[in-house]
Amino acid sequence: MSRDKRVSMFFSFITILSLVSTSTYAFEPEFGSTRVVFQTNYGDIEFGFYPSVAPKTVEHIFKLVRLGGYNTNHFFRVDKGFVAQVADVAGGRSAPMNEEQKAEAGKTVVGEFSEVKHVRGILSMGRYDDPDSGGSSFSMLLGDAPHLDGKYAIFGKVTKGDETLRKLEQLPTRREGIFVMPTERITIHSTYYYDTNMETCEKERSLLKRRLSAAAVEIERQRMKCFP
Repeated sequence: MSRDKRVSMFFSFITILSLVSTSTYAFEPEFGSTRVVFQTNYGDIEFGFYPSVAPKTVEHIFKLVRLGGYNTNHFFRVDKGFVAQVADVAGGRSAPMNEEQKAEAGKTVVGEFSEVKHVRGILSMGRYDDPDSGGSSFSMLLGDAPHLDGKYAIFGKVTKGDETLRKLEQLPTRREGIFVMPTERITIHSTYYYDTNMETCEKERSLLKRRLSAAAVEIERQRMKCFP
């Protein structure tokens, strides 16, 4: 084989590797039309779901949102450049749960692991050693974490609110074992959701957002009064 042919084959091989690498690492799943907004005391965070990647996880988390399960919950972990993790609703809320919320919060989902990569903004399901032990706690990635790839179920991504995540990263923290935790409570006052296919609902979304904010204040006032 001539030298020119060997060089040509080498560069063809490099081109193929480049294409494979691009398709593997730049894979971006399609969002569903639903968006969820967490209203925190540091700003709003909006995210969308990947139903084609983790349908059971998406269904479970979205049902908890619809039931108001994440209202008065908090971020118990903020590790700059790594993750901001939402607490399990059963122990993280400041308001008591009703029976329907308890029933859904007590469920676990199978580990829907995929080839989607853990990069900043990704939503990654929390779990214990059992791969099928995902509950209601999940992380929002604050940086790339390739060591989590294929081990934790990715089910969505932050679509708006990166400035809020950056505020959380600047808060003072303390370390407890493997966890880096904020020294003050980062409360999820309220949550709401909408469908991006309904383009005429902007006014209604704005009104709902204001009402939810007011409701969150009232919930906290009642909690302090009845559950000191």
